[in-house]
Amino acid sequence: MLDAHRIVALHDQSTLHGHDASTPAPIAASAFDQIVLDQHRANFDLWHREDEARDPSASDASIAHVKHEIDRLNQLRNNLAEQIDTALLQLAPIHPAAPLHSESPGLIIDRLSILALKIFHTEQQLHRSTPEHQRRNHQRLLVLTEQRSDLAACLATLWSDVVAGQRRFKLYQQLKMYNDPTLNPILYAHSSSK
Repeated sequence: MLDAHRIVALHDQSTLHGHDASTPAPIAASAFDQIVLDQHRANFDLWHREDEARDPSASDASIAHVKHEIDRLNQLRNNLAEQIDTALLQLAPIHPAAPLHSESPGLIIDRLSILALKIFHTEQQLHRSTPEHQRRNHQRLLVLTEQRSDLAACLATLWSDVVAGQRRFKLYQQLKMYNDPTLNPILYAHSSSK
């Protein structure tokens, strides 16, 4: 079920399609693939809202709107990472004595998604500005590519170890508080003042 190389390819194809609709969209071959693509789309949208939030000419109202979108997308991103882990835990053999891995596959896949976006946007920098800017970004691209390769290999090894009963992982819920009107003091103070 978990194929790290396929996940990387889905991320790359989704990123290309997101930036150029004439590029074919990736095709989910399973419900798991669809969750991976949905989670990457949340990261894709989050990346671009973060760029908008840094626009020095944006109005305060625009920044406030973008900030609310960032909060919503970050919550979605985390929820989908948890859905990835839930799907994988349903397939993983139960070996309670196996050593516990500190990072879940869903969190690793989230990191791979972000690396796909960093790689794409760094590649764009190779064709603009000064030769020094291009050299700097070429070096960044080498580092990012190596990091993604290493991380994908770690994910593949983790899943192989889980299936073999040599390692296990848990669903680590993020339990975000900032969007919850019963846990964020600003939100519950605002709602009780009405």
